[in-house]
Amino acid sequence: MKRKISYILLILMVLGVVGCGRKEEETREHQISEVQNTESEEDQVNAGKMLITIGDTVLTATLENNEAVDALTKLLEDGDLTIHFSQYGGVEQVGSIGSSLPTNDVQTATSPGDIMLYTGDQMVLFYGNHSWEYTRLGKIDHVSASDLENILGNGDITATFSFAE
Repeated sequence: MKRKISYILLILMVLGVVGCGRKEEETREHQISEVQNTESEEDQVNAGKMLITIGDTVLTATLENNEAVDALTKLLEDGDLTIHFSQYGGVEQVGSIGSSLPTNDVQTATSPGDIMLYTGDQMVLFYGNHSWEYTRLGKIDHVSASDLENILGNGDITATFSFAE
């Protein structure tokens, strides 16, 4: 009887060790996968950044992944893009890009920081809320609604767009 119990215990210990080895291997594979996913996400985020310079203020924006942004990116490959914006409706700044970009307009409720394309050739920077049909270009990063209102809400502005390095 003691031998039988000893064999059962030995089998359970072997199974436990094998199970632990598999668990460690799964954990290692999961950790490697997480690192690869994080690196991939960081590459995507870094590839989709744009700088917006308004006077002495430099803002960073995260760009969307769509045809309009692809076309905007091609414009920026030729150098910085400077746009004169006019304040409109107490919630936005609107400026002519100087050429038409592809559109995929959908009814959109905007919020402060949204960067939209209107009628294919107008860029809109929002510091308030609005709803209309736009093609989304991106979003200004890490700036509060009140700071955006101070930056964008005091008359016409000139903004220069460039690649983030």
